[in-house]
Amino acid sequence: MIVLAIDTAGTGCYAALYDSSQDAVLGAAGADIGRGHAERLMEFVDAALDAAGVSLAAVGRIAVTVGPGSFTGIRVGVAAARGLALALGIPAVGVSSLAALAADHRIGAPLLVAMDARRDEVYWQLFTADGEEATPPAIATMAEARAIAAGHGGAFAGSAAHLLRDDAPPQADGASIVTVARLGARLDPQDHLPRPLYLRGPDAKPQAGFAIRRA
Repeated sequence: MIVLAIDTAGTGCYAALYDSSQDAVLGAAGADIGRGHAERLMEFVDAALDAAGVSLAAVGRIAVTVGPGSFTGIRVGVAAARGLALALGIPAVGVSSLAALAADHRIGAPLLVAMDARRDEVYWQLFTADGEEATPPAIATMAEARAIAAGHGGAFAGSAAHLLRDDAPPQADGASIVTVARLGARLDPQDHLPRPLYLRGPDAKPQAGFAIRRA
C-alpha cells in the first residue's frame, strides 16, 4: 500500500510517499516554513509525487498529523487529508504528533514526550518501553510538567525536554515525515480518524459584546 503522509502540525510543512509493502520512502518534499502552510502544502505534495514517480491514483491511504501543535497548521493538514481521501475514495488516518515523536525516539525504555506549548505550558504524554501509550495526551503548566518529569525514571523527548530536565539537549518539535507515514500505514482508520487534537482552545475568541440579538 502506498501512503501519502502530510505534516503541517508545526512550523514545518512536509509530504512523503511511502510504500508499506517494501518499507520504503518513494519520495518526500517540504521545508520548515514557519507560516503559510495553506499556500505551500499542495506544492510539496506535488513535489513528493514527482520524486516518487507515482500519481495520486496510486495512493491507497492518507496519513496526517493531527496535533498537538499549531492551531492553523493542523486545520490545514486535516482539511487537505480529508479532501484528498474523499476525492480518491480512500481512508485517511490521524497520527498524533506526540506518538510520532515517541516512535522517533524509541529506545526500549519508558519515554516522556514533552512539547513546548509556549505560555509557560507543555504538551506531554508518557509511553511505555514498547512504545504504547501509558497516558493520554495532555497539557500542563511548566510547574506541573516539572513535577511529572521529576517522577519519571525513563527517557525524555521533545522540544520541552530540556526545560524539564537539565541534562536533556534541546530538540525540535517535528517528527520525521517518514515516521508519520509508517505509523499511518499501521493504524486502523476506524479508530484513528483525522480529527484535530486540540489540547488548548484557539487564541481568537468571539466578541460576545457585539453579538446581534436573535429574534
